[in-house]
Amino acid sequence: MAEIILTGFHAVEERVRNASVNKDASVSMQIFYSKPGPRIKKILEQAKKASIAATQTDDKTLDDMTKNLGNAERDHRGIVIKITGAEVKSNNIVDFDNWLKDVGSKAEGRCTVVVLDSVTDPHNVGAIIRSADQFGASLVIMPERHSSNKINDNDVIQRSSAGAAAWVNCSVVTNLVRTVEKLKDAGFWVYGADAGGTSVQEGKFSDKSVLVMGSEGTGISRLLKEQCDSIVSIPTCGKIDSLNVSVATGVLLYEIYRQSL
Repeated sequence: MAEIILTGFHAVEERVRNASVNKDASVSMQIFYSKPGPRIKKILEQAKKASIAATQTDDKTLDDMTKNLGNAERDHRGIVIKITGAEVKSNNIVDFDNWLKDVGSKAEGRCTVVVLDSVTDPHNVGAIIRSADQFGASLVIMPERHSSNKINDNDVIQRSSAGAAAWVNCSVVTNLVRTVEKLKDAGFWVYGADAGGTSVQEGKFSDKSVLVMGSEGTGISRLLKEQCDSIVSIPTCGKIDSLNVSVATGVLLYEIYRQSL
């Protein structure tokens, strides 16, 4: 039986909120906490409304529960949530073709999709998902290979997204090029982020936009770049080569959002 442990105020609180909206009888959740400070008390109140059991314990027990997690995730802040089920999954993991049929091809007004090409650091993926939530992106797409795509059970992504991974629609696909072709057929305009492109200050994003972000090492793959209708760049004045991919994604998503206001 699959099991994941999430830690920290944001990740636990958002998973509880998600459970109260999207109930799944095949998945069970239990909260363990040590000292019930104000933030934890608030989460416990939400958990009670969502019929999620909570058990008070001590920090040593929480340390033992989180000892196999990454360094940042072991800093549990006095609360963890254990999620158990035959198939532990998030309700926001969607099938791309179904999403495109139900949402993407029919979307009116602004609809933004983020495509991650070989973004392997789960901290970056989590931060990108957080920006997607804040600036209203409708979907984040990742490939099965050469990426950090285990949205369901990667506690680093859950923590780095500050809980947004429980809400932002995400899809894992076998072929990014074919996926982008389908988005173009549905009326989306595709923007690749890379150096030497049109300054984001000068360009105008389409209401239906696809933002393609490549890895910091190799950028966007050649075949995927050929699918882009436009290449956009962020003007900077620093001494290093480029922005971190998650920061760059946040800047571009903000600009897409700003232009829609």
